[in-house]
Amino acid sequence: MAQKYKSLNGKYLEDAEALLEKGDYPQASEKLWGAVATAIKAVATARRWRHYSHRDLRVAMDRLFKETGDDDFNDLFDAAESLHANFYEDFASAEGVRFRADKARRLIEKLKALTQ
Repeated sequence: MAQKYKSLNGKYLEDAEALLEKGDYPQASEKLWGAVATAIKAVATARRWRHYSHRDLRVAMDRLFKETGDDDFNDLFDAAESLHANFYEDFASAEGVRFRADKARRLIEKLKALTQ
């Protein structure tokens, strides 16, 4: 199951990059959120944690913060959640989306390191 999420993660990241290139920031925001969500799901699956709702993803991130003491887990997840909201509200500037995209990529790399 974790492999399924890793595969989806790669697809969503590729899609996000193409959408950023085109300047479609709301759609890119949601693809980045999807990439973050699937990375969390890969970790949660490997650890046998619930990962079916948005709340489950937040709980998983809280658990990872407590386990590692790494403040980045919460801060980077907050940026990813902002991207998710931007899909619905289209409030973020191009620079804001790109800034949060970098944070989403950093979070994904941290999560990938936990599944290797």
